[in-house]
Amino acid sequence: MTRIKKYVAAATVTAAVLAVPTGAYALTSDKASAAPSAATPSAGVAKSRTATGSGAFGAGVRPAAQTSSVRVVAPGERVKAAPDVLLWLTGEGKHWSTPDGEQFRSVTDGNLDLTTPGISRQSEPVGDRYFHSGVYYGSRAAARVEITTRTGRTVRASMVELAGKPGWGAWYATTELPSAPKVLGPEGAGTGGAGEGTGGSVDFIRSVTLYDTAGRVLATLSSPAG
Repeated sequence: MTRIKKYVAAATVTAAVLAVPTGAYALTSDKASAAPSAATPSAGVAKSRTATGSGAFGAGVRPAAQTSSVRVVAPGERVKAAPDVLLWLTGEGKHWSTPDGEQFRSVTDGNLDLTTPGISRQSEPVGDRYFHSGVYYGSRAAARVEITTRTGRTVRASMVELAGKPGWGAWYATTELPSAPKVLGPEGAGTGGAGEGTGGSVDFIRSVTLYDTAGRVLATLSSPAG
């Protein structure tokens, strides 16, 4: 049986409605082609440091190419999302694998309101980097995802979706690992209820924001700790 890695899951926010994230399930796919898709520096964030989400890659699966558009992928087509991380989509949702196993986030189990713009996040350490990914949904005009860390750094994520403008897709990026474990966020929540300065865990990611093609904010997922 595939071993499922525990991950840090941030609650999904859709137009002021909080949706409970689904769990992770071990699934497999037999399609093993690679698809280029990657982050590029954001031109629309003033006075922010912007960075791509992936590092150098070895042979086998091609890294995502630098592009400003959403990458269209075939069902089951593997994308090299980060070193030791593959990500792919099916009609049921987002799949990804790390050295600890495969995971899955559904878009068909009723936990996401696909009629309202929203975005979700899962985060986990992989090697010496912090891997973040999620599902964006509820708009066919989604064009950019940016995450902001607690250090004030803004990182533009890569975006992939299936053909035919299904109204949802996946995003992914990497950041540096937090300097202290307490800012990773507790398992299953991604945020610390106690907040900063009280000894509780604090989410390293301040926010994840989804923009449309005109640069307007469609949805924002923010840490309660601010």
